[in-house]
Amino acid sequence: MWFIFSILTAVSWGAANLFYKKGSDSNDRFSHLKIVTMVGFVMGIHAILYMLIKGVSFDPFDMIRYFPVSAMYILSMTIGYIGLRYIELSIAAPVQNSSGAVSAVLLFLFFPREMSFIEISGIVAVTAGVIGLAVFDKQAETAALQASNEVIERKYQIGVLAITFPILYSLIDGLGTFADGIYLDELKLISEDSALLAYEFTFLIAAVISYFYVKIIKKESFVIFKEHDKGLAAILETIGQFFYVFAMAGNAIIAAPLIAAHGIFSVLLSRLFLKEVLTWRQYIMIAIVMLGIILLGTAEGG
Repeated sequence: MWFIFSILTAVSWGAANLFYKKGSDSNDRFSHLKIVTMVGFVMGIHAILYMLIKGVSFDPFDMIRYFPVSAMYILSMTIGYIGLRYIELSIAAPVQNSSGAVSAVLLFLFFPREMSFIEISGIVAVTAGVIGLAVFDKQAETAALQASNEVIERKYQIGVLAITFPILYSLIDGLGTFADGIYLDELKLISEDSALLAYEFTFLIAAVISYFYVKIIKKESFVIFKEHDKGLAAILETIGQFFYVFAMAGNAIIAAPLIAAHGIFSVLLSRLFLKEVLTWRQYIMIAIVMLGIILLGTAEGG
C-alpha cells in the first residue's frame, strides 16, 4: 500500500503547487504568511475531524517529540512559498523535489539495507529526471529571456536569490524527510496517527501566529474566505500529508524519491493552466521520471 499512498501524495501535492503559485503575489510581501495561515487552519480542522471520526486519542507531548520534523517541514514550506513569488513553478518544483534524493541518500547511508537492482534503478531514474528537468528549465528560461526584448513579470524573473529559495527548500525538506524516516520507519519513535496529528496541530499554531502577525500587527487586508487559490492549495496539501505519513511508514527509503516526483505533476499542470510550453528535452525528463515510478511499483509488486 505504501506505493499507492506515495502516488496519491505526489498527485495531491503536485496539484497543490499549482494553486500555491496562483495564490502567490510578488507585490504582496506577506503572501507567504497568508499561505501558511490557510494551510495551518485547514490542517488543524482536519486533525480535529480525524480524531473525532477515527476515535484517536492525542498526547500533546507528541508535538514536542515530533517537533524537529514538523519544524523542518514548516520552515521549508514557508521558504518555498516565498520563492514562488519570484520564480516559475515549472522551475521551482523540480528543484524543490530533489529533496527526495537528499533524504533517500541519508537514509541509505545511516540505515543501510539491501536494495534490488530495480529499486536502485527506479531511484536513479526519478532523481536524474527531476534534476535534469530543473537544468533544462533553467536553460530554456535563460534562452527565452535573452531572445526577448519584452519586460518580464517580476515574479517570473530568475536571479541568484530567486533560485536560492527552492534550493534551501530542497535541503531543509530533505533533512525533514530523513528525520521522518527515522521516526516512522527505522526506529518507530512515533505512530503514524500521532505523527500526523502532531504535525497538523503544530502547523495550526504556526497559522495562528502568522494570522496574528499579518492581520493584527501589520494590519494587512486578509479575508480568509476570499483566498480561494490559497484555500484549495491548503486542502490539497492536507490530503497529500494524510497519505504521506502512511507512505513513509511503509517504506521510507523508496517512498521519499517516489513522492519527490510530485514536481513532475506540478510542471504538467503549470504548462496546462499557466499556458507554458514544454521542450522535447523536458518531455524526455518527465518520461524518465515516470519510468522510475513504474520501476518502483514493479519492485513493490515483486
